[in-house]
Amino acid sequence: MEIRPVQPTDLNLLSEIDGTIDSNQYVHVDRSGEGLELSWEIQERPLRERRVRPNAIDDEVTFWLKQISSGADEGIALMIEHDDVPVALVVASQDYPHKTMKVHDIRVDFDHRRQGLAMALLYQVVAMAREAECRAVTVETTTDNYPAMQLLAKCGFEVAGLDARRHSNHDLVKEAVTLFWYSPLD
Repeated sequence: MEIRPVQPTDLNLLSEIDGTIDSNQYVHVDRSGEGLELSWEIQERPLRERRVRPNAIDDEVTFWLKQISSGADEGIALMIEHDDVPVALVVASQDYPHKTMKVHDIRVDFDHRRQGLAMALLYQVVAMAREAECRAVTVETTTDNYPAMQLLAKCGFEVAGLDARRHSNHDLVKEAVTLFWYSPLD
């Protein structure tokens, strides 16, 4: 296996990485209070039934991949190949005003999970963020992507906040609240 930068010629192959999310747990978000007295409690819970959902590369990640791989924008776009086939990907860019590195996407092909590939890519991002003198690396997940949350916690990331309305006004009911993860580099 080889970690290397994404090239523009790789873009069509990256959609072949099966990023399916397979989970039987989620993080439940409970809201209480009103106005400035608002508080949130989050806790791991089992899903009513196992959830398997596709996780195709979205338009925002495609945009960042094109910009970074072509050199039109600065950032990190790394892939891991096995037998000349992409099996893992990470895309990140620097948020200059906040001196952070934002991970836009990290994915490992379904057949190549549990081998440390995502951790290797995250550590590459952390190393590059340190070189760029960033103060932290940030990532967003949804509360129904339990495998991603386990990975981030294992790599030392902490939940720094949430957005219950990023995707709709009903995400608390749908168990898909956005969580913001933060790993300080100081």
